[in-house]
Amino acid sequence: MNTAIYQARRAELARRIGPNGIAILPTAPEQQRNRDADFLFRHDSYFFYLCGFAEPKGWLVVQGDGRSTLFCNPKDVEREIWDGIRLGPEAAPAALGVDAAFSVKDLDAQMPGLLDGRDAVWFPFAIHKGLESRVDGWLGGLRARVRYGTLTPETQRDLCGPLDEMRLVKDASEQSTMRRAAQISAGAHIRAMQLSAQMLREGKEVREYHLDAELLHEFRRHGSQYPAYGSIVAAGANACVLHYRADAGLVRDGELVLIDAGCELDGYASDITRTFPANGKFSGPQRALYELVRASQEAAVAVTKAGARFTDPHEATVKVLSQGMLDLGLLDRNKVGSLEDVIEKRAYFQFYMHRTGHWLGMDVHDCGAYTEPSEIGNKTERKDALTGETLISRPARILQSGMVLTIEPGIYVRPAPGVPEQFHHIGIRIEDDAIVTHSGCELISRGVPVDPDEIEALIRG
Repeated sequence: MNTAIYQARRAELARRIGPNGIAILPTAPEQQRNRDADFLFRHDSYFFYLCGFAEPKGWLVVQGDGRSTLFCNPKDVEREIWDGIRLGPEAAPAALGVDAAFSVKDLDAQMPGLLDGRDAVWFPFAIHKGLESRVDGWLGGLRARVRYGTLTPETQRDLCGPLDEMRLVKDASEQSTMRRAAQISAGAHIRAMQLSAQMLREGKEVREYHLDAELLHEFRRHGSQYPAYGSIVAAGANACVLHYRADAGLVRDGELVLIDAGCELDGYASDITRTFPANGKFSGPQRALYELVRASQEAAVAVTKAGARFTDPHEATVKVLSQGMLDLGLLDRNKVGSLEDVIEKRAYFQFYMHRTGHWLGMDVHDCGAYTEPSEIGNKTERKDALTGETLISRPARILQSGMVLTIEPGIYVRPAPGVPEQFHHIGIRIEDDAIVTHSGCELISRGVPVDPDEIEALIRG
């Protein structure tokens, strides 16, 4: 472990909370799955970002003077036989670069002393159930000793604010890990594509779970610890369900398969979507819609760069998709009007109902404000064209070099009056992971192709 990276992050957090502040951060709780079995443990992202410690029951305290204290499970020979070797508080300072470490059993006894004399206590609001009450208990114990000269923090602040800003721009180490995660995930998509056509050629029954298994195999084969999220493997009409999960659906010759899947590597997520013909050959209507989505993604990629707004890729996507919907007859010009009318009235929403991207990092939908902090006071009101609801809009985030976001346009055609039947039940999404640069963006997930001819050649091969 490169402890210098985590020490630098803790030092930056200390600077942000001020010399007399104190930050308290637990890791994620263990979650019971059923009876006496737990879900596979996964650390809290904020916690891991600051110390790189992946064991359960950990707590990290960062003081405004830069001093850091870890609370963790003590060494326990009997429990380690069952649950694995623990780092323990004795080894933690050298292994993690923290200044001090104690058993988590000492947390309640130690915290009042750590809080004494601080002017503000920072912790993540509305994330860890019961944390507010825990902090209140420590502060209450401190107040009970005011006659002995203790000083209680007067302010409670949300720790997510400064940490979100820190995590939003990825450093070189984080970018390197995310490139590797995207590379692994791209290989998994290729494996699933090729298996689909191979099994169909051999006359075998293909189910969504067959392809899901290939994804998981490839993730773990290359060292990924987990999938970054529940993989979407949607065959045929299932692709029109945005958050469909890999199930037992039949993969049919002549239909498309949409796979939205990515691995998590060393705490960082990847997120890739590809849509491909199950048998390796796009039909005419499938290719027409696919080329439209691809063109909309190219338009979004072209405007993704430092200095642009977060909403610029979405607006570029919507313009291309809306024009394509008119050209292909998905939308009737006589009913919806011009391209400007389609965009203004959100008529495209029938076939494209999600945003074009999100932040990506330690969480697949990563933290970070989508509004520009320097312009937070500027706001306008507008009436939503579909719901009639009055919405408040604030200036979108200005992209900076090192931010990472997804670019994922799509089109989803459900049967409806006036919708050409040749397009019914076709769902297509293309998603790539992009690191913002000064001159544009680096698409780190293009290890799996998007060009339809290349996809067909890949599957045939």
